[in-house]
Order: sequence, then structure tokens, then C-alpha cells
Amino acid sequence: MIRVLFFGPVADRVQTHEMQLEFNAGMTLHDVIAKLGAQHPNAFGIVSLIAVNQTQVHDKHTVLNDNDEIAFMAKFSGG
Repeated sequence: MIRVLFFGPVADRVQTHEMQLEFNAGMTLHDVIAKLGAQHPNAFGIVSLIAVNQTQVHDKHTVLNDNDEIAFMAKFSGG
């Protein structure tokens, strides 16, 4: 299983903070984004930071492993 976490406005648009996805051999970050983006198109337009196992990634062709954790975040502001 892949654990998927959502933070801030992304979580608001997906209407959850966490979900599980079935892992498939050869699965990439792009596959997860495509699947979830089709289900929640308004959420993924605001994603500005993606982390896999608590490390920021930029390559959407990153190959995932069973039990990986992916986090999707939007830009945060505050003051």
C-alpha cells in the first residue's frame, strides 16, 4: 500500500488528510498524480511541494515502493 497525505488547502479540496492506494510494481509518482488528479482536479492545480518518504522530490517519474508515503502540499503563508 501507498500512504498518501494531504496538507492545507490540498486536504480541503480532497476532503481528507490521508488515504491509502494499492501498490503496483513499477508504479511511479506520475501514476499516483494522474489517478488522484483525475478524481480531484481542483486539488492538484495548487500542489507546490511533493515529498516521498519525507524527502522533497521534483521528478514525477520517481519509482515508488510498497509502503512508501507521499505528501502533497500547497504553498503556506502566514505572518
